[in-house]
Amino acid sequence: MLHVVSSRPRPRMVVALALLAFALLPPAAVAGEHGDGRDGSWIAVWGASPSDPAPALAGQTIREHVRLSLGGDRLRIRLSNRFGTGPLTVGPLHVARQGSGPGILPGTDRTVTFGGESTVTIAAGALAVSDPVRLDVEALQEIAVSIYFPAGSGGLTVHSLGVSTTYISTPGDFTGASVLPVATTALSRYLLSDVEVRARKGRAIVTLGDSITDGYASTVDANHRWPDYLADRIRGHRGNEPLSVVDQGISGNRLRKDIAGPSAQERFDRDVIAQPGARWVTLLEGINDIGFPGILEPALPRTTAAEIIAAYKQLIARAHAAGLKIYGGTLTPFEGTTFPGYYAPDKEPVREAVNDWIRHAGKFDAVIDFDKAIRDPAQPHRMLPAYDSGDHLHPNDAGYKRMAETVDLRLFDDGDDDCDD
Repeated sequence: MLHVVSSRPRPRMVVALALLAFALLPPAAVAGEHGDGRDGSWIAVWGASPSDPAPALAGQTIREHVRLSLGGDRLRIRLSNRFGTGPLTVGPLHVARQGSGPGILPGTDRTVTFGGESTVTIAAGALAVSDPVRLDVEALQEIAVSIYFPAGSGGLTVHSLGVSTTYISTPGDFTGASVLPVATTALSRYLLSDVEVRARKGRAIVTLGDSITDGYASTVDANHRWPDYLADRIRGHRGNEPLSVVDQGISGNRLRKDIAGPSAQERFDRDVIAQPGARWVTLLEGINDIGFPGILEPALPRTTAAEIIAAYKQLIARAHAAGLKIYGGTLTPFEGTTFPGYYAPDKEPVREAVNDWIRHAGKFDAVIDFDKAIRDPAQPHRMLPAYDSGDHLHPNDAGYKRMAETVDLRLFDDGDDDCDD
């Protein structure tokens, strides 16, 4: 017989060890400096899912601006080396309130540190979380994040479809410059994957999706993606507590395969469950699973409704296991799309079968009927022209606004209810 001797400390020892540990904590930790104490918690307020590798920008500074969906008294950022092939060293980094173009507002510039250091080395495939930065920010306010890539920096991880201007400097460290000297611009998000704020209360809505959630064909620098419009609506909604909206769309994304970014199933834990303060997730994916066979993968068989539904069931189970509510968005029309081979008559019944399951199976915690919101009543396989960007697949700004308007904000008033399995 195997006898196990307990190594559990005696009660008095436990108390003594606890008091000793508390006494050794730095003052910032005791006071809740990192958002774990009585004065606030960290909440994700912006996201840009890593989607692709990109060439190095050694010896240059980038400045990218992001709109925060919720305010707070401190913020911190996450940098991703998801597609790096080796360690990546970057820094210095600065944040400030966004001014005009490549400029920042005077007096708002702050240095960003990582473990107290002005530079950080991120392992291949990993991410880095910054120290808290003292900067009061308001909901729907834009901040500028400036990152210097020193000589020797390797390839970068980007979010390809930023629908936002990233300013790339002439050679040199201009992270603290009031106006960045611009050599060129890009429309991708470099390295920056998440922004969090510390707030006294609040929860996050994560919008997981493909290019329609990512804002393809929306106006550049206008924040006219449908999750942006949802954040606008939430500001005027008197719910239980403040809410943030975190856009985790990737253009071209699919549920089941890693072409055009990691699949929704692969990235679900990282892009949804790991978001601080996350309580709800909306899911609008599957149209690329239907459309890509015949265009990017002409030799592969068509994706079936059963395969898409099986992927949905997995994401529903994982969301519920993490204590999240998950709302299913119906797939929007795509007949007549200008992308050759993407639409075919035999693909439409698959979309309709998937939408029928979303609406009637009762597996999602609620349904957001995006299809009904923007389809043409006279031709329900097509998008209403007033909402069509012109490619008959992606909405325009008005279409994205209509999508946000169809979301019932009462869905986010019941944050304390339990999820059903």
